[in-house]
Amino acid sequence: MIRIAEINDLEGIVAIYNQAIDAQFQVAFTHRFATEDRVGWFREHTPDKYPLLVYIADGRVVGWLSVSPYRAGREALRYTVDISYFIHKEYLHQGIGSQLLAAGLDMCRELGYKTVLAIILSKNTASVSLAEKFGFEQWAFLPDVADFDGVECSHLYYGMKL
Repeated sequence: MIRIAEINDLEGIVAIYNQAIDAQFQVAFTHRFATEDRVGWFREHTPDKYPLLVYIADGRVVGWLSVSPYRAGREALRYTVDISYFIHKEYLHQGIGSQLLAAGLDMCRELGYKTVLAIILSKNTASVSLAEKFGFEQWAFLPDVADFDGVECSHLYYGMKL
C-alpha cells in the first residue's frame, strides 16, 4: 500500500536510507543518520508541494519516495523537482520501486511540475534501470565526482519532461 508518509514512518524511512548508505554507491552520504537528524527534512516534504510517499508491507515501511525542490530558492526552477526512491533490501525486485515511481510521477503531474530529475550515482545500476524503464533519459554526466574511500563514481542526471 502506498500513502503519504507520517511522522511515525520516519524511523523506517531512515533505516532504509541507512541501508543505502551502508551499501555505498546508492547515495552520496557516507555517514548514517539518526531518526532525529531527518526531522527537518521530513517536515519540508508536505503533500501539497513536495510529497513523501511510503510503501507499507507487512505492517512496516519497506520503501519510500521523495519529491524535493531542485536548487531550492531559485524561482526560475520552481517547476523542476528531484525525485529519489529507496527500497528495503529484503523487498527488492518485487515491483515496489515501480509502484512508488509511478505514484510519485502522478503526484508531480497533479502538482503542476514540468520537469523531474533523478540524480543517480553511476554505480547504482538498479536505480538507473528503474528511471530508464519510466522514460527518464540521461541529460548529464559528471565524471568521477563522488569518492567512496578512494573509489570514484560518477553522477548521472536523468530527466523527464512531464
